[in-house]
Amino acid sequence: MAHDHHHHHSHNGDQNLSVSIVLNIGITVAQIVGGIISGSLSLMSDALHNFSDVISLFLSLAAHRLAKRKANAASTFGYKRAELLAAFINAATLIIVAFYLIYEAVLRFSDPVAIGTGLVIWLSLLGILFNGFSALLLRKDAQKSINMKSAYLHLFTDMMASIAVLAGGLLMKYFQWFWVDSVITFGIAVYLIIMGFGLLKSSTKMLLLFTPENLKIESIAEAVHQVTGENRLYHIHLWHLNDNVLHFEAHLDCRSDMSISAFNELVSKIEEVLFHDFQISHCTIQPEFEKACPKDFIIEE
Repeated sequence: MAHDHHHHHSHNGDQNLSVSIVLNIGITVAQIVGGIISGSLSLMSDALHNFSDVISLFLSLAAHRLAKRKANAASTFGYKRAELLAAFINAATLIIVAFYLIYEAVLRFSDPVAIGTGLVIWLSLLGILFNGFSALLLRKDAQKSINMKSAYLHLFTDMMASIAVLAGGLLMKYFQWFWVDSVITFGIAVYLIIMGFGLLKSSTKMLLLFTPENLKIESIAEAVHQVTGENRLYHIHLWHLNDNVLHFEAHLDCRSDMSISAFNELVSKIEEVLFHDFQISHCTIQPEFEKACPKDFIIEE
């Protein structure tokens, strides 16, 4: 038995991602050229992060489009989980880039070099402007989708990194503190790890079909048993299809040999409880009568 409530993607999602991709390609090229000319590691690290943004935004755009494809005989769930995969890859790249930046910053710190600060200041301002605008474009969509959130996090952290680079550029220009370049690079990297880890953890749990952290199987069963009476749920599974859609399946141990029409009526009541109390939009209930098997909530298969 299924109960579906559809969730709509933002129509502007594709357009906003496309604009952000164009802006980030522009920043990346400018910062790579500027980093080479000025000798600034923090500017090059910002460019590297921007390049990872371009890749992650392309990935998010592809996943966003794939997720809207309809299910068919070959892919009965459609491509809804593509956005989870994109979020996982984006979070992983944030962390990989961060560790590379830490390695580079440690090397540079022991041997600081003079840096052309004018370019650093102007290009970091460009980064703040473009990344800030891109992050603003995706902010609304980020609240509805883990994939869009991963793209938004890339852009937001890059805006913060550009602010840090600007501060470093000003300190180097007026105080000749060239070691600040390495310290800021290190700080950017630590910030990326912190931001990326939470996203990596949540997307991994969804991909591994973990029970959502905000829901407890026991609480759901207790609520359902209020309407099923002596008919008890067991062998329960609850998982994210994507970050917006929850699926639930369970066996119902029926104490009487009820008719199909009576069972349908009971399942309708279960569906209402699951949707209104727990936001579970799709459920499958398997009826069983006098079947000899373990009746635990969770049964290893």
